[in-house]
Amino acid sequence: MNNSSVHSKAAAQAQAWWLDGIATPKVGPTDAIGLSDSEARSRLEKFGPNLFRDHHEKSLLIQFLSRFKNPLVLLLLVASAISAFTGEITNFVIITVMVLLSVTLDFVQEHRAGKAAESLRHSVSVQATVIRDGKPLKVAVSVVVPGDLVELSAGDMIPADGLVLEARDLFVKQALLTGESYPVEKTADAPAKDSTDFQDATNAVFMGTTVISGSARMRVVKTGTETAIGAIADSITRQSPPTAFEIGTHRFGMLIMRLTIMLVLFVLLVNAFMHKPWLDSFLFAVALAVGLTPELLPMVVSVTLSRGALHMAKKRVIVKRLTAIQNLGSMDVLCTDKTGTLTEAKIRLEQHLDPQGNPSERVLELAYLNSFFETGLKSPLDDAILAHENIDVSTWTKIDEVPFDFERRRVSVLLDKGTSRLLIVKGASEEIIGLCTRYEEQGNTAQSPLDKASRDRIHEQHNALEKEGFRVLGIAWREAPVDHPHAVVSDESELIFAGFAGFLDPPKASAGAALAALKESGVVVKIVTGDSDLVTRHVCAQLNIEVTGVLMGKDIAQMDDFALRANVEKANLFCRVNPSQKDRVILALKARGHVVGYLGDGINDAPSLHSADVGLSVDSAVDVAKEAADMILLDHDLHVLHDGVLEGRRTFGNIMKYIMMGTSSNFGNMFSMAGAALFLPFLPMLPTQILLNNILYDLSEVPIPLDKVDEEELRKPRVLDMNFIRNFMLVIGPVSSAFDFLTFYIMLSVLNANEALFQTGWFIESLSTQVLVIFVIRTRGNPFKSLAHPLLMTTSLAIVAIAAILPFTPLGTYFGFVPPPIEFYAILAAMVITYLGIVEIAKRGFYHWHRK
Repeated sequence: MNNSSVHSKAAAQAQAWWLDGIATPKVGPTDAIGLSDSEARSRLEKFGPNLFRDHHEKSLLIQFLSRFKNPLVLLLLVASAISAFTGEITNFVIITVMVLLSVTLDFVQEHRAGKAAESLRHSVSVQATVIRDGKPLKVAVSVVVPGDLVELSAGDMIPADGLVLEARDLFVKQALLTGESYPVEKTADAPAKDSTDFQDATNAVFMGTTVISGSARMRVVKTGTETAIGAIADSITRQSPPTAFEIGTHRFGMLIMRLTIMLVLFVLLVNAFMHKPWLDSFLFAVALAVGLTPELLPMVVSVTLSRGALHMAKKRVIVKRLTAIQNLGSMDVLCTDKTGTLTEAKIRLEQHLDPQGNPSERVLELAYLNSFFETGLKSPLDDAILAHENIDVSTWTKIDEVPFDFERRRVSVLLDKGTSRLLIVKGASEEIIGLCTRYEEQGNTAQSPLDKASRDRIHEQHNALEKEGFRVLGIAWREAPVDHPHAVVSDESELIFAGFAGFLDPPKASAGAALAALKESGVVVKIVTGDSDLVTRHVCAQLNIEVTGVLMGKDIAQMDDFALRANVEKANLFCRVNPSQKDRVILALKARGHVVGYLGDGINDAPSLHSADVGLSVDSAVDVAKEAADMILLDHDLHVLHDGVLEGRRTFGNIMKYIMMGTSSNFGNMFSMAGAALFLPFLPMLPTQILLNNILYDLSEVPIPLDKVDEEELRKPRVLDMNFIRNFMLVIGPVSSAFDFLTFYIMLSVLNANEALFQTGWFIESLSTQVLVIFVIRTRGNPFKSLAHPLLMTTSLAIVAIAAILPFTPLGTYFGFVPPPIEFYAILAAMVITYLGIVEIAKRGFYHWHRK
């Protein structure tokens, strides 16, 4: 569905809501104290949670049974049923038990991982301020109910559909519903009686839209799927593109599936040609497919990612989307603003100067009035102005406001003093100076035309402040007629320039070390800011950050996407950029093959957070940014982020261990099994033995998420490279197969094994080699220096011991095992040691070749 049709449908839904709600309101008026807590709980029970989609969590039993939808699991169950009908009761019981064990292991681990991750996501969920029992209360948006009174302020996401009861200069961005990017003003006034267009419903607000400026109180009318956005959520919810890791695991699955189909078809054809029993051949082929399939991969991924999320939570990073953890580890470029990242975000107003550079109380008063009466999203600069000095504003009354936006980069307030009205404008100095025709020479008493010479002097004064590291705002004003009713953008002309407000934000002492640590870890930090290049350069100089190149917003505006891609690599400062230009910078970096992270906390950062491979925000961010982010930093500190990057790489490293195991030793064994079918007059291993081999192997791999990762693996970003995995498989797999065929020779020629002894011997050898090889494959270095986690070591050795002892137990007879002679174990020990040594040599040769 294209965007225009989606927005048309959204508009139709909203119009139907408004007409229906006005005609027959579903909820009666709520008094000033709001709902009581008990009434809110009752309504939550009645109307359900306030979610886009009606997510009723399935019962544990249903979730468990859904695991049996896997085609291979179904095939095994069909095979076990056929065994039962043909009188093979032992096979039926063993296959059924193996399937249940495998499915239960997968279900329990993934369920626990999912619960842990879900609890972390709830800790940073978007909240709304409701009035309950007469008191304001922060609650999760999901528990907002019809009838609730909700307080709204700039930066909030509107939590439900409702009617505005009170409003102060409330402007709402409804692009999600209408496609219009310009904010719409909302008031408590009901629309005209004959209006039939919801766009005229100036007293209605809709779930998912954003408050750009002002404040309001609304009464909730509809929640969840009953809202305008809820009805079309599937169409408009922006689906995050698959991460590089998700694409990689999908490709890995397809590779294994192709290999599996080829080997299974080969085995079936060979067995049919050699006239082996059809049921045994069918069971053998299915068991072979199960052995080749990395069915534990989803569980290993889920458990490893959830463990990573829990570790990152301890480092004060909350993960909202688990798959973003791996992208954080793969990130090689981080785009961020400097405020709060490179600086302390403790902004102070240090200077208020007239155009000549002299201290001016007049400039301070005008700046204070603008910041005091502004109702939009207050910036830290506004807070600094209001904290600098308390000025009496009792003689002034606000008439109207033109809110700040990132295109104009200024805010205007229209004030009344009884006998006169004043429009006070504050914003980016270059913009403000360009709108002025006069300037104050000595306070308000003398005004001079703003000719070229005076403009040049004022610009020099502005540049001098910025070179000293001051963030500078321009302050201007003009008189308005006493009956002037509204402030509009066109009023911001022929202004009188009053002077500058200069702010200092001290550099963060820890930023230099954090940037050096990120650089050491292969992550380049690019500063993307709305500030001037002079201020940004000053901060970089204080933190010893080398400036490799600067791109200004005005330069980016002149470039097409191809030109931007050509220039984006060498620049590490992007100054005076607006939100759309930030987004273009991120997309240009991604187009060059980088994995890009973006750290943002503002109302207009949502598009960039969506576009980045990893969207990062902070706990103090506005709702829109927190909702769009993949991860939330509880501390606005690059050290915290660096810890998160390393944790992401640990997580990726452990997932890679399982993938490398599955594509080398395990694949080699299954390939040998298919090859053995060519010359053996019997099955090289019984289907039940293959399944037992597979479940024991899987059990040995369960502790992999606990394993540590070598420091070498953490030094640089890595992505899931299918060429690397395929080449590793082609090097290690044949080594495993070679030792399997050596086992065949020993069993047939040295030990003169019959069918049962052959199958027993190969079961023990294949399981021993594919389990113990984890100690070699898990590290690129020396396995004696990089020791495995104690639980992984214990589990692996225990599985090998079980395989060796099983033929001597009563249980072994049910699987068709017979006790091997003692000399078999002596030969096996020598073979395993030799095998691990050769794999170590092959591994080192592979990595040496790979580095070249």
